[in-house]
Amino acid sequence: MIIEPESDSTGLSSLSKKINDFCMTICTINGSGSATANTTLLRALFHMGIPVSGKNIFPSNIKGLPTWFSIRVSDQGYLARVAHDDIVVQMNPMTFEKDIDYDIPGGVVFYADHIDVPIHRDDVIVYPMPVKDLIREAEVARDLRDYMENMVYVGIVSQILEIDLKFIKNALCMQFNQKPSVAESNFSVVKLASDWAKDNLEKKDRYSVETREHLTDYIMTDGNTAGALGAIYGGFQFCGWYPITPATSLAESLITFAPKLRKNPETGKNNFAIVQAEDELASIGMAVGAGWAGLRAMSSTSGPGISLMTEYMSLAYYAEIPLVLWDVQRVGPSTGLPTRTGQGDLNLTYYLGHGDTQQIVIIPSSVSECFNFGWKAFDLAEKFQTPVIILSDLDLGMNLWMTKRFEYPDQPINRGKILWEEDLEKLTYRWGRYLDVDQDGIPYRTVMGNTHPDAPYFTRGTGHDEFGNYSEDPGEWHQLLDRLKRKFENTREQLPAPKLRGMKGAKVGVLGMGSTESAIKEAQDNLKEKGILTDYLRVRALPLSREVGKFIQSHARNYVLELNRDGQLHQILSIDFCDLQERLISLSYVDGLPMTADWVIQSVLTKEKEYGSS
Repeated sequence: MIIEPESDSTGLSSLSKKINDFCMTICTINGSGSATANTTLLRALFHMGIPVSGKNIFPSNIKGLPTWFSIRVSDQGYLARVAHDDIVVQMNPMTFEKDIDYDIPGGVVFYADHIDVPIHRDDVIVYPMPVKDLIREAEVARDLRDYMENMVYVGIVSQILEIDLKFIKNALCMQFNQKPSVAESNFSVVKLASDWAKDNLEKKDRYSVETREHLTDYIMTDGNTAGALGAIYGGFQFCGWYPITPATSLAESLITFAPKLRKNPETGKNNFAIVQAEDELASIGMAVGAGWAGLRAMSSTSGPGISLMTEYMSLAYYAEIPLVLWDVQRVGPSTGLPTRTGQGDLNLTYYLGHGDTQQIVIIPSSVSECFNFGWKAFDLAEKFQTPVIILSDLDLGMNLWMTKRFEYPDQPINRGKILWEEDLEKLTYRWGRYLDVDQDGIPYRTVMGNTHPDAPYFTRGTGHDEFGNYSEDPGEWHQLLDRLKRKFENTREQLPAPKLRGMKGAKVGVLGMGSTESAIKEAQDNLKEKGILTDYLRVRALPLSREVGKFIQSHARNYVLELNRDGQLHQILSIDFCDLQERLISLSYVDGLPMTADWVIQSVLTKEKEYGSS
């Protein structure tokens, strides 16, 4: 029996074909096991050589609430979130009608036919899926049925979109690489559902996929895993951490990979320690102590954890203790939206600490930069003897992204100005921990293990002189703070430089940071088609390089795009380049979801009309 889609009479089947160009959102219930099915589809498309991204929008409870997984397929390589769906796979009766409203006219709806909710739209193609019947036919164990139901939509969607099942099988084998029998049982359900669709559904929609050249130089992973691997290759020796969404998986990746990659081959002993502390204060306190002792130390957290870590980070800044801190941002204030993304921690991290405190912040925009910054941050921290904060976010940290294979660090580890026994013996002056011998703001330090009698010093968070002695002398206090500021200012041209994506003849500038890059690049191309040429500068570090000021100066208008309410990057730019403030226009917005190119386009077009008419 052939089941014809209910909307066939509308003429939608005559719409032009779309190959490797759609967004598909799978609507399920949290805790139902859909993550495996969704990742299987995503990886299958990736192994077909098609540029693809996957974004998981999930609730902060453990089980029972709605969750969505969006897969964007684009031959052009546009992988940012889109605000509409071309295809909806509906497995959740709670959100059935609302989810279908996101489908565009001419779109597709796959739905589990046991969901007794009418579809009121006549401008979409509808494919019913007999999920319960197929699961019974597959003779799935009763306690596994709810989980295996997801493989039914994998099979039916694959048949309709023409996804070769060999790629599905490969993805399942990768997912269950230690359990081949589980992979096979899942694939048997996929095959059963695909065969049913072949025999019973007539394809009426315009969407399909085609295999492209294999992406041999690419892998698929998330930013948290990449950051952990970068830290390992950067020689990390200690991590103190406490679980918090969305940063937990970064520490968990360290726990997974460090025993394989940071083990002494001769003794068989680990060259690292990872400690789950009782809270955020303890975790950062451990990291500060380990950094003081000379270890390459780190921690990972999110906004609420950063708030709790403020006092220790102020101590590390003032006592000049190197460490790396990952902030995988979520949406605040307070507990906020733990499982949503945003860029609201920029000001918090940049000025983290009371008094005159400023921190180095580096901001990756891609999985590959998470890896690179993961190891470079240690070099920067030890070179400048200060904390370095890596500002990621949930979208980049937890979602799967295509990325080029990681490259092994191309330079030796830079431990900065460390003095050992032989170095102290050669000195012609009395060494002091905070003596600025080179007049660059960076003193020399000793670390645990140095047995020279002149190596010890007293570390304190109170006032001190150049030798670490307690002091409340106004002149010494002023001198110390000025040196710290000079050291901080000297980092501007030594941090990751901003990245320019220019267009010949552009008079409009666009500035952004972090994971918004994919949306901004796509918008930049679309604005060009509409006659608006833009240059895009991606800020990668604070404090800002002078190149950022030159970029602003060279454009009549500069739109600052970011995922927060108050335009925090715009604020910092306005402070650093106050003489250019009139050239800066803030375009900021946050709703917990990743930025879309459409929002960028509409926001810029609206402003351009204002300036065009003025």
